[in-house]
Amino acid sequence: MSEQIAFIGAGNMAGALIGGLLADGIPAARLLASDPDPAKCAALSAATGVRTVQDNNAAVGDAGLVVLAVKPQVLKPVAQSIAAAVQAHKPLVVSIAAGIRCDALDTWLGGNVALIRTMPNTPAMLQAGATALYATAAVSQAQRDQAESLMRAVGLTQWLEDEALMDAVTALSGSGPAYFFLVIEAMQAAGRSLGLTDETARLLTLQTALGAARMALESDEDAELLRRRVTSPGGTTERAIATLEDGGLRDLFLRAMKAARDRSVELSADLGAA
Repeated sequence: MSEQIAFIGAGNMAGALIGGLLADGIPAARLLASDPDPAKCAALSAATGVRTVQDNNAAVGDAGLVVLAVKPQVLKPVAQSIAAAVQAHKPLVVSIAAGIRCDALDTWLGGNVALIRTMPNTPAMLQAGATALYATAAVSQAQRDQAESLMRAVGLTQWLEDEALMDAVTALSGSGPAYFFLVIEAMQAAGRSLGLTDETARLLTLQTALGAARMALESDEDAELLRRRVTSPGGTTERAIATLEDGGLRDLFLRAMKAARDRSVELSADLGAA
């Protein structure tokens, strides 16, 4: 990426992306963020060294890549306010706002915009995120590469060819960190019930979660085989897994994720019509 990159919004996700780009060697001089909140601008500048402004149109003016990093509920007025600048300069626009479909955003920006919709998740703030991307027909291959480089600065990226699948992504990786936090919470509580101290239950649970995730990431084998390998016949793990299976764990996850997907569809319709 060799052009100016402008972030509309100076919140946590913008800060995470900027931090990732700086860690990748992108000069701070090529990055600019805008936000109407002077306190957010000052905090971001202090943390990253990038220049900030309070005028969104000034940020868009010289940018070849514009990242919309504002809350979904305010994206429509923000997009409409910069539409003239986007139409005049024709930058690539990347949205990280959850739930806003490309057709709605394209309309708000004046139409015929090179637009990429992304769905990152909160571990992006630790450069350990998982992001799905969808590009409209107006996006070139070079622009797809730009967007992928941007989001890879905070973790793994995966392209979608059907925007409708963003709702499934929201249910899986978008909401997914909360599912794992709930499992961690439940395991810690169970450990305490079995007599462990709070600190011991916490540390053993967290390290076990980290170790299992690393084993799955670094192995060429799927989770089912890894699970079978640590489940000795007649042993303690087998008894525990059987209890979870008898409790309908798999069906519960499927129902939970279907509910999350359906809610994502509803929210997208509401936000797009706002």
